[in-house]
This record gives sequence, structure tokens and C-alpha cells, in this order.
Amino acid sequence: MEHKRSKSVPIICKQLYDLAILGAGPAGICAAIYATRGKLNTLWLEKKFVQGGQIVDTYEVDNYPGLPGITGLDLGETMVNHAEKLGIKPKREPVLSIEEENGLKVIRTKKNRYMAKAVILACGAAHRQLGIPGEEELSGMGVSYCATCDGAFFQDGTVAVVGGGNVAVEDAILLSRTCKKVYLVHRRDELRADKVLQDKLFKCANVEMVWDSVPTVIEGTDKVEDIKVHNVKTDEGKTIAVDGVFIAVGILPNTEKFKGLVDLDESGYIIAGEDGVTSTPGIFAAGDIRTKNLRQVVTAVADGANAVASVQRYLIEK
Repeated sequence: MEHKRSKSVPIICKQLYDLAILGAGPAGICAAIYATRGKLNTLWLEKKFVQGGQIVDTYEVDNYPGLPGITGLDLGETMVNHAEKLGIKPKREPVLSIEEENGLKVIRTKKNRYMAKAVILACGAAHRQLGIPGEEELSGMGVSYCATCDGAFFQDGTVAVVGGGNVAVEDAILLSRTCKKVYLVHRRDELRADKVLQDKLFKCANVEMVWDSVPTVIEGTDKVEDIKVHNVKTDEGKTIAVDGVFIAVGILPNTEKFKGLVDLDESGYIIAGEDGVTSTPGIFAAGDIRTKNLRQVVTAVADGANAVASVQRYLIEK
């Protein structure tokens, strides 16, 4: 006798929320705080067990006002605790899709089907990784994806930057101001960065180019000690002693599920300004997921507050 596997059908939640917040990084947490204080009936969804977004993977955050030297995990926990004291906690449910239905937003998860008048997308972004041995193991112990965040920890030290685009070159220039030596490792024999940035880079006396090379291993015990690179033209390998490795090979916004829902730029970021307003009425974006110049914790929390203010205006005018 043939048995058919029964498919789990999402439970339809009859409650209509004023606002659904997707994501519990700094932008999502701040949005939840502002929405709760604004007395909005709010649904908050997050797919991970630990809230805080990318900052939980940062060993130390030294540029968030009032909390110098706090660990990323502690900062994320402190933010979430603030929200919970106001009476809101995220439900751990990965979102499958968002659709529009009769002017409302339908959020589908594996378990439920929720309805809201407005949605804030605060799902963040993820740094593109090299995928080499030592990268994950030494993350936060010398391996970093943010020179603006962590560069100060390597003052007078020697670091390597991996990449060839605008961000990699900007990172190398920034680090050259405080580090003794900066190696810029690029897989080709010319950079992709804007010419004006390249001109600035080549004027930095303490920056050395490592052309035609790809990293193969990052080594160290409890901190980064060196990086091994392989020259793709000569087939030679060499080891460079460094205190830190800054990886700048791109960022991937978590927008795959939102294609067709809102307008994205060529890199996949949601097109939205400081007010978080997107191309779709009632859908707002906050944090690293949107188009912006600086992706930092402090700009993410500002985004969360601004997005809620825009939601409130939208609900009044609707």
C-alpha cells in the first residue's frame, strides 16, 4: 500500500499586525524597540538562535558610543535585552516569502502565515568569504571583514588586505595610516578599483602589492601569524608574516527572497534612502540590506529608528 507523506500546511494567523520586522541584527532590534515604544502591534521574526546579526561574530566593538571594548556578542545581547524589557521578543521562524494581498503583506514561514499592514526588511548582509583553511577558525582573532571596525587594533602592526575592488583599496589606504606595513593581495595584475583610489593607494609608501596571487591558508594558533599565497602565473607559493588579514572580496545582501517584491540595485541591495522607503508602498528596508555608504552598527540602529518613523507616517496616511 502506498503511503503519501503529508505536507505541513502553514497555520493562518488571523491576527493583523501593524508591522512585521524581519531580522534581529542592530537595525531590526532598534526597529523593534521604536515600534514597541510607539505602541505598534508588532510581529518580529528572526531565523537564528542568537540575535545580533553580524556583530555577534565580532570579537570586540570599539566604535559604538558609550560602550568601548564591548564584545560583539555582549553588544547584541544588551540590545536584545533592551527590547525584551519593553515586552517584545523575536519568534525564531525563517521567512519563506512575502506577498501582497488586498493591500496587506502576507509573510509565510514554514509554520505560519502572518498578515501585516507594513514590513521592515532588516535581514542584513553577509561578507563573502574566501573559504580557505584558517579563515573561520581565526575570525575575530586577526581575520576581519571590516577595516573601519577593527583597523585600530593593528596599530603599528603588519596586515594583509585581500581583494582588488574599491573596498579593498579603501581598506588598504585606511590601514596604511596606522599600520607599519600593508600587503594588498590581488589575484590579477591590475586592480578593479576606481582610478582615483588607485592613485591614492600607490602613493602610500608602506603598501606593497602582491599581484597575481590568491590566499591559500591563514595560519596561527590563538591569533593570526601569517598568510600563505599562491602566484597563479608562476605557480610559486610564499608565506607572509602578518598580524591581521582583512578580507574585502564583496558583501552579499540577504535579498534573494525579495526579488520582484522591491527594486534592487546591480549588487542585490534594496534601493532605499535614509527613510527606508522602498519602491513598494508599505515595505521598508533598514541596515546592511539597503543601499548606503557606510555599513556600521551605529548606522544600522539609526536605520531601524528611521524605518519605524516612516512606517508610522505610512500607517497614518494609508
